[in-house]
Amino acid sequence: MNSKSQTFFERVYEVARQIPEGRVTSYGAIAAYLGSARSARMVGWAMHASHVLPDVPAHRVLNRKGLLTGKMHFCPPNLMQQLLENEGLRVEKDQLVDFQKHFWDPAKHL
Repeated sequence: MNSKSQTFFERVYEVARQIPEGRVTSYGAIAAYLGSARSARMVGWAMHASHVLPDVPAHRVLNRKGLLTGKMHFCPPNLMQQLLENEGLRVEKDQLVDFQKHFWDPAKHL
């Protein structure tokens, strides 16, 4: 997975594609898995840029508190919440309910 020929964004997308339906992870968890623990913001930029790639489930990547901080990059902005709810998750006030219960840690699962 950590091929030197892949860009950081491509490596982020590869991890994001592994997040199971009905589960979520955080920008920081992806960054840590990729060996760049201080690059959570860069993972966020990758998720923002991923909207042109239909196979990257950017809606499953939240901030470390389970907030839908990336929602403004979806069109319309409530799409992120709708996609999560379509997978059986509950969102209240832009925050995933039971974040830890639904959290998927790439370091444990990949």
